[in-house]
Parts: sequence; C-alpha cells; structure tokens
Amino acid sequence: MIEAMNLAILVAAGLIALSVFTSLISFRVGAPLLLVFLAVGLGAGEDGIGQIHFDNAPVAYFIGSVALALILFDSGFETRLQSFRAAAAPALTLATIGVLITTGLAAIAVRLIFGFGWPVSLLTGAIISSTDAAAVFFLLRVGGITLRDRMRSTLEIESGSNDPIAIFLTLALVEAVRAGTGAASLTWALATSFTLEAGLGIAIGLVGGFLIVRVINRVALDPGLYPVIVLSLALLIFAATGMLHGSGFIAVYVAGMVAGNATLRASALLRRFQSGMTWLAQICMFLTLGLLATPSQFPAVFLPALGVALVLTFVARPIAVWLCLLPYGFSRNETTFVAWVGLRGAVSILLAILPLIAQLPEGRMIFNGVFLVVVFSLLLQGWTIRPLAKWLGLIVPPRIGPVDRVELELPGRANHELVVYRIAAQSPVARGERIPRWARPALIVRDGQSVDIHHAGRLQSGDQVYIFTPPQQVRLLDRLFATPMRLAEDDRDFFGDFTLNADAPLAEVAESYGFALPEPGETRSTGAFLQDAFGGRVEIGDRLPVGGVELIVRAVDDENLVTEVGLALEPSRGAQPKLPVFQNLSEIAAWFRHRLRERRARRAAPPPRPAAADPAPQPAAEALPTMPEGTGRPD
Repeated sequence: MIEAMNLAILVAAGLIALSVFTSLISFRVGAPLLLVFLAVGLGAGEDGIGQIHFDNAPVAYFIGSVALALILFDSGFETRLQSFRAAAAPALTLATIGVLITTGLAAIAVRLIFGFGWPVSLLTGAIISSTDAAAVFFLLRVGGITLRDRMRSTLEIESGSNDPIAIFLTLALVEAVRAGTGAASLTWALATSFTLEAGLGIAIGLVGGFLIVRVINRVALDPGLYPVIVLSLALLIFAATGMLHGSGFIAVYVAGMVAGNATLRASALLRRFQSGMTWLAQICMFLTLGLLATPSQFPAVFLPALGVALVLTFVARPIAVWLCLLPYGFSRNETTFVAWVGLRGAVSILLAILPLIAQLPEGRMIFNGVFLVVVFSLLLQGWTIRPLAKWLGLIVPPRIGPVDRVELELPGRANHELVVYRIAAQSPVARGERIPRWARPALIVRDGQSVDIHHAGRLQSGDQVYIFTPPQQVRLLDRLFATPMRLAEDDRDFFGDFTLNADAPLAEVAESYGFALPEPGETRSTGAFLQDAFGGRVEIGDRLPVGGVELIVRAVDDENLVTEVGLALEPSRGAQPKLPVFQNLSEIAAWFRHRLRERRARRAAPPPRPAAADPAPQPAAEALPTMPEGTGRPD
C-alpha cells in the first residue's frame, strides 16, 4: 500500500517536473508549450516509454473539469473591465453565435468524412467548436505577441467565455444521442436549457465574486491563507452552480472577473499564486489527457481527422468569425488573424471523454479523432501565430523600452504601491530627468548599500530606487526608468513618418504637409478630429485616411484622449489588406454604393450618336466579302 502510494507520487511529481523542464524547449524553438505537455503525457502512456496504463475516463474528466475551472477563474481574474467593455460585443458574439455556426459547419464535414449520423456529427462538431483558453492566453500573454487592445481582448474574452457554451452543447447532445431525441424537440430543449443554465451561472457568478471580495477585505488572515480561501471559494462557486443545474464554468469565470476588477487585499500575492496554480492545472490536464490516449489507435482515424481539421481551420472557423465580426468594423487583416487564432486544445479533448463515459458506440473513434484534430491545430496554428501577426501588420511596437521593476505588497487595503526600479543606462532618469514630486524616492540602494536620499546626489545607472506611488501612476514612472527605445522600420511603418502633437490644429497640419481636408473651414485639433472620427473610443494604432495621408493614434492618456498623433505620407504596409476576403459591413456597403453610382451613371449618360453616313457609299460589287468564321483571308 505504502509502496504503491509512493510510486504514484513519484510518477506524478516526476511527470510534472519533466513537463516544466521541457518547457525550455518550447521557448527555444517556438513550439506551442501545451503541445509539449501533451507529448509528455503521450510518452508516459501505455504506448510510450513510460508504459503507464490509464483508461479511467471518469477520473480524467474529473481532473480536467477541476483544472478548467481554475483556468477560467484566473482568466476572468486577469480580464480588465475596461477591456471587457471595449470587446464584449464581438467576443460574446463569437462565443455564442460563432460556436453554433462552427458546430454546424464542422458537423457537415464530420458527416461527410467520418460517415456518422447527424446527431453524432453534431455532437462531434460541438466538441471541437470552442477555442482553448489556455492555448490562447499562453500565446498572447506569454508568447510575447503585442496586439491592439481591442483585438487582444476579443480573443481572450472569446476563448474564456466560449468553453461554457461548448460544454453545455456537448452535454446536451450526448443526452440527446442516448435518448434518441428528435431535431425539433432537441432545438427547443437546447434553447431553454441554455438560457436557464447561463442565466443561473451569471447570477451565481456575480454573487460569488462579490462574496470573494467581501471575505478577502473583511477577514484578517495570515497572508499565506488568502490564496487558499480564494481558491476554495472559486471551486465552491463552481460546484454549487453545477448542483443547482447552472453552468459552473460560466459562474467561475464571472466570479473571477468581479474579483479581479475589485480592490483586493494582497492582490499581488493572489495573482502570483493563481498564475502558478493555472500552470499546474494546465500541466495536470494535458498530462492526464495524454495518458488517456492510445496512439496505436490513431492511424485508423488519421486521414479523416486531418480532413476535419483542415475544414475546421480553413472553412468553418473563418466563415463563423467573418459573419460574427461583420457588424463591428474589424479590418480584413484583423478578421483574418482572429479566424486563425482558433486553437483547439485541452477543452476539446476533455469534452471528447463524454462520449466514452456515455458508452456511445462511436465514443472511442470520436475521442481519437478529436485528439488528432487538437494536435493538428497546435502544430499548424500554434507555430504560425506570431509570423502571421507580423505579416498582417498587427503587432504593435512597444512604446517604451524594457523596464526592470518589482512591485511589493503593502498590508491592508493601502491605496499606494511600493515599486522598485533598477535604473537602466541612458534612461531618462539616468540622463538627469527629474522624478515628479508625487513620486519622491523613499530609499536608494547603490552598490549594495543604502544611501540617504538627501545625500545620494544625482541618480546613477544601476541604482535601485524605492518609490511609494498610486497604482495608476506606475505607467508614467515606467517611461522615466525604461531602457531607451531604438526606432525600427516596423515602428515607423506602424506609427507613421512624423509625430504630431494632438493639440495641433488640423488645418495647419494639412497646410504644412500638403494634403486636402475632408471639409473646408476645419477648426478642430488633430486629436479632436481623430476622437470624433472614432466615436470617442480610440486606441493606439487606430488609423484614418485623410486626403491621401494617414493619421495614426500614437498615444492616449488615462481618460482615453489622444495625446500624440502619427502621420504617414503613404498608406503603410500594415494597413493594406493581405487577403481579398473578410470585408466588413462598411466595405461591403461602399462596394454596393460604387456599383449603384456606376449604374446610375450609365443610365444618365446620353445614348451614343449614330455614325455619320458615308456621302459616297461604295457600290455593293466593290464591298469586301464577309469571311466565314475560321477561314483565312479572302482571295
């Protein structure tokens, strides 16, 4: 008994440690990290070198569900409310209507390729319909891809909120397949059940999130216990919602968003702990799913799974994304990228366990096929996301250089933070720029020795400066302590050839750079002109063609007002569409207006005047004979 227990602990801990160390390979060669975790699980399984026999589907589903609940809670915790407001409409459209469209199109491919009946085909389509939150968050946050805030938030919110929809669809369709429910009654049952489960999940998530905030801020605990109570309350919300027949995954995501956007005691400690727990959850989930798979069974479904994966990647997901994003003004390049970042991951494999648990005749084939679809997705899409973002001109160049900063937690609910900066060589502070009065240093450490701030003299490169500051001012301090930026060609292409003050009158800018204004007598400043053109909601990288040039938002302040404008004399490569598809509603409307103007112009044009009669027509005998088609010149 004791030996078996020790062996189980040894194997589990060894696999987790091996997964962590193999992550170094991912960072070096750019491989999707979650694929590495999955490969470790496969290698340890019954067909791998580990020879571990694990075929307990209910246990695997239990482990995966708990891990997914933790991942979704952290996803909500890290979602800023400002980003949610900016991207909620397109993201939730993708997470609901997009999942349904993808399910339908994928079901057609499964029906034609695998030959399943329609109920089983719809079930398989639902299993592979959602993107994977863990994969998307890793590639966007850890992978070093800096995108515009609206598009990044759309992808993150979609990946975090579409899992509950796919899970609900899969559970309902599994029950429908077992019960043999008809199509009409199935559609009505799905609609009513989803409304009830989603509504209950949102309600309990809101209440649970406020409960977490109240407990953390009211109860005095040892600092090490705050992460424990938050984790336990998150799982309590997840389980209680499920027992009340609501969506626990929606509830835990909403609760995380409520708690993450509140002022919390020990917030920095909570974020560090949850980051580690999320990594552990991802590793455990992928290892478990890898152990459950049997690679020797893959060749039988390899080609059909490849066919479904190609249809899903190049047809189903792009069509669903294009239709969902039509009303929201995304550019063609942005729609292309959102369509490509539809990675399938652990959630799809986790849902593929349900047909096994339900003992459906096609259960094993569905699981193996879905497993291969996920592998294809991680290999094809996971390896190409950064090159595609660069080709589409969507990577936002950093506005400041690297910053060496550490944040320290203050006790209680203090409204200040203690931040520690190491002064970079040639940074503004190192070159003599003064630190603002509201951020005077409390301590300076130079060459390992504490130095009184009144006798430290001029700050030097390498000094560590301790500053108490309000959290909203940290971004301003980062600019003072950052490594100097070196403007690259990509930066100039993204932000324009010239930098303008947002207060500069647009009329004077047009006169200086020689472009025509859209309306004579323009009196607004350049920043106000851009602000009005985008309806007051601007973000860095927004571009507006004006009179043959482009005005680009280079910087905004905390109140979302334009403070710096770029000017490109020619449309940049990043703004030009790379594909002739994915037009948005404004482009489609412009095309129809153009066609309508052309039609009206043809109708209004005077009829062609008849040619003047020849005053001396040739006699008929002298006219050239007509050549029959396909013959040579006449004799």
